Amino acid sequence: MLDGILTGLSTATMPINLFMVFIGCFVGTFIGMLPGLGPISAIALMIPITYGLDPASGIILMAGVYYGAIFGGSTSSILINAPGCSGTVVTAFDGYPLAQQGHAGKALALAAYASFTGGTVSAIFLLVAAPALASVSLSFQSADYFALMVLGLSAVAAFSGKGNILKALLMTVLGLMISTIGTDRSSGVDRFTFGRMDLVDGISFLLLAMATFALAEALMSILKPDENAEADEDAMSNLGSMKLTKEEVKEVAPVIARSSVLGFFVGVLPGAGATIAAFLAYGFERNLAKAKEKLKFGMGSLKGLAAPEAANNAASSGSFVPLLTLGIPGSGTTAIMLGALISYGIQPGPRLFLDNPEVFWSVIISMYVGNIVLLILNLPLIPYISRLLAVPRQILVPMILLFSITGVYLVSFNSADIQIMVIITVLAIIFRLLDFPLAPLLLGFILGGMLEDNLRRALLISDGSYSFVWERPITLTIFSITAFVLVAPIASGMWKRYRQKTLGYGASMQE
Repeated sequence: MLDGILTGLSTATMPINLFMVFIGCFVGTFIGMLPGLGPISAIALMIPITYGLDPASGIILMAGVYYGAIFGGSTSSILINAPGCSGTVVTAFDGYPLAQQGHAGKALALAAYASFTGGTVSAIFLLVAAPALASVSLSFQSADYFALMVLGLSAVAAFSGKGNILKALLMTVLGLMISTIGTDRSSGVDRFTFGRMDLVDGISFLLLAMATFALAEALMSILKPDENAEADEDAMSNLGSMKLTKEEVKEVAPVIARSSVLGFFVGVLPGAGATIAAFLAYGFERNLAKAKEKLKFGMGSLKGLAAPEAANNAASSGSFVPLLTLGIPGSGTTAIMLGALISYGIQPGPRLFLDNPEVFWSVIISMYVGNIVLLILNLPLIPYISRLLAVPRQILVPMILLFSITGVYLVSFNSADIQIMVIITVLAIIFRLLDFPLAPLLLGFILGGMLEDNLRRALLISDGSYSFVWERPITLTIFSITAFVLVAPIASGMWKRYRQKTLGYGASMQE
């Protein structure tokens, strides 16, 4: 192992590979900032360029583009509420309100620090425990993944305001319903397509995210202009301080540490990825927060911004564990990278770090170098990037509409997607006017397909019996955690009401 690390270190620090890390991070960051163009699009653009490169250099370049795009995607989430990729949707929940309050600089700086820490922690974990973690991820079966998806759905309370849990649950169910539209992956039968060929492939996450966040936000600003719109624009055009106070550092440091570890282990599981890691980290931190701090989530909480940013970058690096050690792509992005590795004549799997140690270890070491490059690149650029907020709303809203619609169209080149996008945007505006949270809709949609597939496999293995819930220790443990997450807030609320009644009764007796 030590020989492999030294080989990887010498390969990663070659001038050409350091240059590839820099170019990958630079290109990935700017592509990630554009709404609609996520890491998949960024890596797809890089593939023709990598054909003439050494395998190690090519994979290092694509890895740099990958975590650079995740890093850059947070910028558009914070500044204009238009997530650059699915992994940064959660960043918008608290990042955008911070920008509206005149703290865009602090939000961008905190996102940079959290991303750097998450990436660094996961790179160290990768270096130390990649081969061992491969066997752990391999031990997960369909029943365990189903339980993990249910645990993810249990975080729905984190995205609902006070007294809105029922609304959040209804939106989650709607998200699960939308995820069933299209071709059934097990039987090949069309479902809920109403005979339209445009719906055979289902509704894409990008389309749903752009409609519910970017377009809905842009149109809401026209439909419901704030009375203090000019003051808000002045606040948003103001960068604000980029410095974090000692109290703020103490507040977010434990959050970043916990979210980095959680994000890495979620990323290690094939099929989980940065999006689920970000949702889980956000829900976990909100559940841990005190009653007063919970109210800040969704309103500009520093913890609510730091948690998903640390988790999604940690998960991005963690997703290389199943790719490199098992040959299993954990997401669409790593699937493209798997294809690139195979085109180089390299077969990812258990023997990769023995047959091609220079590729295996150099990619892992380049991740740490890449995180340093990203921090150096992004911090000085924050004052220039944030000038986007100074653009008048009359110009910014059409720009958001243009980027969102163009981004969705360029993915499928199907004009029907734009029509569907308009319909979903109208529905999203209605839901917002009725005070329904939209984040649970996305959560249900993201987890819906994986939830269904893993439940079917688990039932197939257990001959149609639900005994898999208690037969496998891992599954039972995850379900127990889910039950605790669901019951704890209810029990806590009942206990508080009981205490208030008891104290009130005691006070009346004393009178």
